[in-house]
Amino acid sequence: MASSNGNHTGATTIRIGSRESEVRELALKQTHIVRDALQKAHPHLKFEIITMKTHGDKILNVALSKIGSKSLFTKELEIALEEKHVDIVVHSLKDLPTTLPEGRVIGAVCEREDPRDVVIMHPKHLEASLATLPKGSVIGTSSVRRAAQLKRKFPDLVFESVRGNLNTRLRKLEEGDTYHALILAAAGVMRMGWEDKISQYLEEDTCMYAVGQGALAVECREDDSSTVALLSPLGHLNTTVAVIAERALMCTLEGGCSAPVAVHTKVTEDQLNLQGGVWSLDGSEELRHTMSTPLAEPDSSSDSLEQPVKMAKVSTTPYTGVVSRQGLDHFMSQAHNLGVNLAKHLLSAGADRILQAAKEQNNANLPSNNPNLPPSSSNGQKKEVEVNDS
Repeated sequence: MASSNGNHTGATTIRIGSRESEVRELALKQTHIVRDALQKAHPHLKFEIITMKTHGDKILNVALSKIGSKSLFTKELEIALEEKHVDIVVHSLKDLPTTLPEGRVIGAVCEREDPRDVVIMHPKHLEASLATLPKGSVIGTSSVRRAAQLKRKFPDLVFESVRGNLNTRLRKLEEGDTYHALILAAAGVMRMGWEDKISQYLEEDTCMYAVGQGALAVECREDDSSTVALLSPLGHLNTTVAVIAERALMCTLEGGCSAPVAVHTKVTEDQLNLQGGVWSLDGSEELRHTMSTPLAEPDSSSDSLEQPVKMAKVSTTPYTGVVSRQGLDHFMSQAHNLGVNLAKHLLSAGADRILQAAKEQNNANLPSNNPNLPPSSSNGQKKEVEVNDS
């Protein structure tokens, strides 16, 4: 148990919350990545992984866009964090809403894996690409973001929902005849060690990725200053400014798991470029725009957010839940403003109408008599981009 006085010294054990391994093998692999990095940074501490099953892990027969609530996959973990059964929780950043529960913050955003989406073909079509598959080929994806973009690009293909963890989805592809290909996040495929199964990488002109895709976030309690400081070495500057911009865009758009929203971000030495887009569910309507903001050159030879002398300072500045650290407010503020400004531009061009229509269409198709689904969210509760769609 973490020491009650907030000082991580001696034989302190830091408890890390994660989703159950048999439910989400990928979730546990990602937790091990964070644990190993923390162990390397703090060899004098002990780290224990505590697993639990979330409610969303039990709902495998309903498309994610029909479920709606992002907390389905994080609620149990955040309750454990609030009640101090665990000290930190590891998430795929795209699973975290842009407004966190009160008293919780993202203490670190780890270096991003490849954020692109990839195609894994059925063994019968290993030499094919999406462009060369036969007309009527069925592509498995639970993401309305992917389906909308790819319907626009490949109108002769059919896109159908596929649920389950990565192993389950891969088995459905390889052992059955329903799907000709799957669309998955490159990061999850790589963390599972399946690079050799990738047939095609999807570039931004074909399919932009989800907000936060490819990045791991470590959540902790806002008032636990020693843990916030302990997480500091894991933070990656370029990834952090990129995802702050993306999350600010999403938050301002109030996009949802039922609405196709996507991004493409590039960080250079002195500039942050953010492209955002929204689509109708059938892909017939599309709005894209790109904006940039200058970034002052980092006053450090490292991309790490680590501050070895001063303790990390939690700021009240709302960077969609990401902790602000001393000396980095300029980067984070510039990134946040970029996301907000891009969202405002898209809204002025009609994004609000497209997103609202997508949400209404999904809500009209919601299987309300399904006992596995949670109660409908109130109008004031924001719903975020795709959940757990690796």
